[in-house]
Parts: sequence; C-alpha cells; structure tokens
Amino acid sequence: MVVVGLTGGIGSGKSTVARALVDRGAALVDADRIARDVVAPGSPVLEALVERFGSEILDASGELIRPALAARTFGDPEAVTALNAITHPAIGLELLAQTTEAAANGGVVVVDIPLLRPEHRSLLQLEAVLVVDCPTEVAIARLVEHRQMDEVDARARLASQASREARLETADHVVDNAGDLQSLEAEVDRAWTFVQGLPARRTS
Repeated sequence: MVVVGLTGGIGSGKSTVARALVDRGAALVDADRIARDVVAPGSPVLEALVERFGSEILDASGELIRPALAARTFGDPEAVTALNAITHPAIGLELLAQTTEAAANGGVVVVDIPLLRPEHRSLLQLEAVLVVDCPTEVAIARLVEHRQMDEVDARARLASQASREARLETADHVVDNAGDLQSLEAEVDRAWTFVQGLPARRTS
C-alpha cells in the first residue's frame, strides 16, 4: 500500500482533488471529519473544551457551536495553545487508527489534512505529501463566489493559515489548481501517476 498526505489552503480546491483521487481508486481518510467526530456530544474532548472555555460554546442540544469556540480563541495565543492541547492528541490518535485500517486493505490511501504539520509525516508514515496550490487572489475569489464569504473574512482566514510558501516547502508533488476544472483533472492525473510510482510501504 501507499499512504500519502494531501493538504492545501482554504479555497485551494483540496476537497475537489480529494474526491478526484477517490474516483481514481484511492481510499480517503478525512481529518476534518475526524475533528468533528472527536467533539461529538458526550465525548471526553468536548467535556474538556467546556471545562476550559465555558458552557456557552454548546447549543441547547449539547452540540459544539464552532463560531462560539472560534470567538474565544481567535487572536489569543494562550487560548489557541489550550485548544490544540485538548483536540490534537485525540485527532492524531484517530487519524492514525483510520489510516492504519485503510492501509491494511492495500492500494493507495490519501490522508486529507488541511493543517498538515511535519509530525504528521512521521506519525502516519506518509510516503509523500501532495499540496494543492493556487494563487492567493484566486483562492479569495473562490471563497467569495462559491462560499459567499465576505472578502475581508476570506483574507483573514487565509492569513491565519500557514503561508502559501511554507506549504509548498512541504510538497513532494504540487497539484496546480490555478485554472479551470478541465485543467485540474489533468493535474490530478499527473498526481495519480506520481502516487502510483511511489514505493509501496513494506508490511510486517
């Protein structure tokens, strides 16, 4: 089997690329979905968040109100550190469990991680990292047009993430998504060829 990481900034089209790789036969592990699952009502992670940030981050049914949590952490490095200390270990453990399970079935496993960090490469034993890339102004235009985000908010979201340059430095292969969907399909074909050429992980 081959396990690769997939990352890209907001508005880059990373989710579209992930779906296209699944269409070509890859199994997908979605870090965003895992991040939602670990804060389900009744989970130890959610209980720890409430203890740290207050019950106001929950709605009447006990679900996490993400904007409320974001409001308590945005611009506060200490709060962000506390948030990460609560959530990252649980997310990492579940990422590893799902990746291991998917890899046991053979083939190509794509681990979609928006905020892919160097430790993910070693934790998940990634054979390579694919970075979906597009110019900043293209990403902003997509967020405004397709997600109906305010331009100021879109720029703030991009500014809060790793820089485009820092992300590209982690890449073993870049998927250029500056163009249209037809161009992207060709880019995904190239990425799929690259992935299939990687040495398969040895099994014990």
